[in-house]
Amino acid sequence: MKALVYDGVETLNYRDMPTPVAAQGEALIRIDAVGICGSDMHAYLGHDARRPAPLILGHEAAGVIVGGADDGKRVTINPLVNCKTCPACRSGRENLCPDRQIISMQPREGAFAQYVTMPPENLVEVPADVPLAKAALAEPLAVSWHAVRLALEAVHMTDARRALVIGGGAIGLAAALALRAMDVSDITIVEPNAGRRAFLKDTCGENAVEATEEQYPIVIDAVGYAATRATASARATPGGVIAHIGLGEDAGGLDIRRITLQEITFIGTYTYTMQDFRDTAAAIFDGSLGALDWTEERPLSNGADAFKDLRRGTVAPPKIVLLPWA
Repeated sequence: MKALVYDGVETLNYRDMPTPVAAQGEALIRIDAVGICGSDMHAYLGHDARRPAPLILGHEAAGVIVGGADDGKRVTINPLVNCKTCPACRSGRENLCPDRQIISMQPREGAFAQYVTMPPENLVEVPADVPLAKAALAEPLAVSWHAVRLALEAVHMTDARRALVIGGGAIGLAAALALRAMDVSDITIVEPNAGRRAFLKDTCGENAVEATEEQYPIVIDAVGYAATRATASARATPGGVIAHIGLGEDAGGLDIRRITLQEITFIGTYTYTMQDFRDTAAAIFDGSLGALDWTEERPLSNGADAFKDLRRGTVAPPKIVLLPWA
């Protein structure tokens, strides 16, 4: 099969790789669409020790099952594989499984390829009328759905349902969509890139600004750098909630004194539960998350150039989706 392989820092090569063979109890999936995630970019830049080269990256995928009883079934993929037996798994918090694996990290190759194998319980069937390129957004949208759900569970019910999202990439935009689907209508996105900010306004209809001095009871940090954590610390109202998704850098930024004195709740959020993933997929299928027409599609064979464009900051749409068979 053909795959886009991470061979070293800022080095991706489109080349032949062995076609995976489904193990007992797993399915072989022909990948029709796979998105580029921020974590893929971190690996590409050499910032993720969990993803050493050579490795096939990519985990935001949808495709068609090949072979077996479910041959031809269209599916979107939850890339997080868990043990199913630990206390976290048994309590429905599979994302906290200590033995979790995710495709695009060893020992599981990723989905920047024509085929991948997955356990069938990680697959959600896609209706015939939903394009697989749209269904591939279930993974990044589920990340934000999970974070928003946790934030809304933590915020005081008497607080105004107003939210600030820091970062206008796919995760930030997805957080805004999830907030709206969960009845939060007053949403502001902070995005410093002028081209992306214009895209969010003109194409997505979002209230996107370069900066704000207002405070909000719900703050979603979809970037995760020291500077964005400092902004989150300053912009959360007393008694408010900060949900932290981004993994830009490990330390710095939090104003612990203000968080403590103002009883601001800080929640670290990681991926999603299987129920979050199913709920997100259902919201995609029934249109609750909008048209989802803010992606750019490119052939997987041109994936290296897509990464270079993202690196240069010249991509206005929040998400590039790669097509392995284009």
